[in-house]
Amino acid sequence: MSKTPPSSAKKAVKEPRQLKAGKYRSFRLQKTIKTGESTIPGVFKLMRGALGVLVKNWKVFGGVILIYCVLNLLLVQSFNGTNGGNSLDQTKANLESMNSGPFSSILSSAALFVYMASSSGNVNSTTAGAYQLMLTVITSLVLIWVLREVYAGKKVRVRDGFYWGMYPLVPFILVVGLALVQLFPVILGGYMYNMVTQGIAASGPEMALWVVLFALLALLSMFMLAATLFAIYIVCLPNVTPMVAIHSAQELVRYRRWTVIRKVLFLPVFLLIVAALVIVPLIFFAPVVANVTFLFTTVIGLPVIHSYMYRLYRELL
Repeated sequence: MSKTPPSSAKKAVKEPRQLKAGKYRSFRLQKTIKTGESTIPGVFKLMRGALGVLVKNWKVFGGVILIYCVLNLLLVQSFNGTNGGNSLDQTKANLESMNSGPFSSILSSAALFVYMASSSGNVNSTTAGAYQLMLTVITSLVLIWVLREVYAGKKVRVRDGFYWGMYPLVPFILVVGLALVQLFPVILGGYMYNMVTQGIAASGPEMALWVVLFALLALLSMFMLAATLFAIYIVCLPNVTPMVAIHSAQELVRYRRWTVIRKVLFLPVFLLIVAALVIVPLIFFAPVVANVTFLFTTVIGLPVIHSYMYRLYRELL
């Protein structure tokens, strides 16, 4: 006949003690929570892999880029009313006449590139702006669908992307709309800083205060966008609603939001440096060719952006 074990024996067979999982709270100072997950690859490895996917599948991506480029020329540039390289050449000559010295041409070319980069999204017509937005949304949906199929090891055609990539149009637009709302802090900060630079606050300490305020508002926008940018790719999956995509994206970047922000910020810096290395010499030697090349680089930039972001999204899974 078995005897009932004493109470001390019952305590001895209890499950081992487990540490309570850390809880993350935004905008609070706390110790770093280690999740034990694999580290995200470096930015250069991510970019190398993103460019490798585009090069390996150059036919399908080249076809999408070609269609996007032709439609951009017909629907955006034709309504935009720009006169191309003649205006660029004349502006370059005016800048060189205002500046003297051995490096005046180089400095003028660099200044023109900065101007071209800062005004690349501006259009002179409401019709051109509407077409540009429509083309960007449609091409983005096509590129996301093609990237998902390519990573799945499937063979796709250009027309397949335009046929089957359009079904999440409404959820995609809703998530993009949320991303635009989250840009409001940095837009507000830029507007206030612009007013300050026009003479509202002239002293050094006041200017520094407004710069800090603008930086904090920009940081707030980046903090919110760190998750929403990946919701854009999640919402393109079958039967995924915008709210599900947003919650999934938030879980995706949990505990590693600032790491993700650093890797996302690398992308515009990389594209700007590469474009400068190509465009500035062309502005110096051939302004007409530089204008056309700059337009082509803006078209190429869209698939590079989506390829890099999609690869980063996959590394976060």
